[in-house]
Amino acid sequence: MTRAVVLVLDSLGIGCAPDAAHFGDVGASTLGSIARWCQAQQRPLRIPHLLRLGLGHAAESATGHWPEGLERIEPHGAIYGAAAEQSLGKDTPSGHWEMMACPVNFDWGYFPRQDNASVFPADLMQEWYRACGLVGSLGNCHASGTEILERLGEEHVRTGWPICYTSADSVFQVAAHEADFGLQRLYRICEIAKPIFDRTHIARVIARPFVGEGGRYTRTGHRRDYTTPPPGETLLDRLVEQGREVHAVGKIPDIFAHRGITHSYKADGNAALFSQTLQALDACPDGGLVFANLVDFDMLYGHRRDVAGYARALEEFDAVLPQLQSRLKPGDLLALTADHGCDPTWPGSDHTREYVPLLFTGPACPQTKALGVRRSFADLGQTLASFFGVGAMAYGSACWE
Repeated sequence: MTRAVVLVLDSLGIGCAPDAAHFGDVGASTLGSIARWCQAQQRPLRIPHLLRLGLGHAAESATGHWPEGLERIEPHGAIYGAAAEQSLGKDTPSGHWEMMACPVNFDWGYFPRQDNASVFPADLMQEWYRACGLVGSLGNCHASGTEILERLGEEHVRTGWPICYTSADSVFQVAAHEADFGLQRLYRICEIAKPIFDRTHIARVIARPFVGEGGRYTRTGHRRDYTTPPPGETLLDRLVEQGREVHAVGKIPDIFAHRGITHSYKADGNAALFSQTLQALDACPDGGLVFANLVDFDMLYGHRRDVAGYARALEEFDAVLPQLQSRLKPGDLLALTADHGCDPTWPGSDHTREYVPLLFTGPACPQTKALGVRRSFADLGQTLASFFGVGAMAYGSACWE
């Protein structure tokens, strides 16, 4: 067998990156902060399977010290290290594209904060309203997705106006009630928004549907991202061009604008996404790639600064990880990584610029080995290109040949 699985533990950074000062993130460390918080609560973070794959040692490579409060377990049957990001932003598309050997060497557009004024250009908003038959919108500010629903959900249901907001990411987000506003209508106005807001050079327009009533609202798993395509060839493109299958789970298809994808699997929540990953692996033939993102770490816990929830989610994933490992067949390779950090103890609600873990295991791993610190997420894509024998990519260095 020559299959590979890439599992993105969305936002599991392991220590501030060399350029963290540029982002105001010096001192951020998602894994380290969670482990330290758990120790202070007198309930150590228990993730033995991840530690056996070298997660703690990767964090030690990144920061120069062992994460406080984390049990020291020696790696076994794994190749492990830390990777820094070359791309100029700490957003989701840039991180994912770079890990597939296509770094983003330009600046995205962003919407700066405005006091008592809309952060979005008035002329573009009016053009969007006219094209969609909208009267207006609510919010039009920097906000977290949960906070803005609590604040404006009732007014949205009453007026029928969509809720628009952004973050430190390059993104225009539109939230609307699935029943009162309509899910398909939400998708349609986001499709219309994408070419209009492309003039601001943003990476994504995101449809954020929610449900509920009486002021109690929750987002659903029907999120849809309208993403600018990667700026160059990715490993996914290369694989599909050479007749390989790419089975993408969760938000991966949206992140890559559905380019370089042969099979898509949607689900809501880490448990369901993990189950879909197992199904994708069962369906993936020789020479194929399974590429999955477990979004809850970032969406539910990192952005909401929920340390206890993040810790619990890590422990729950660690407990089921052996199920995935047991599905690997001779010649298979499993890689675990992240796309950025989102330290739940850090001020604000945005991503943090951090090193990410780069962990390999499975029958195809040649030996237990420390990689140290790698210069780019693209080293993952280059390693996989070598593993699949599809030719060298333009960026990255293989971790082994």
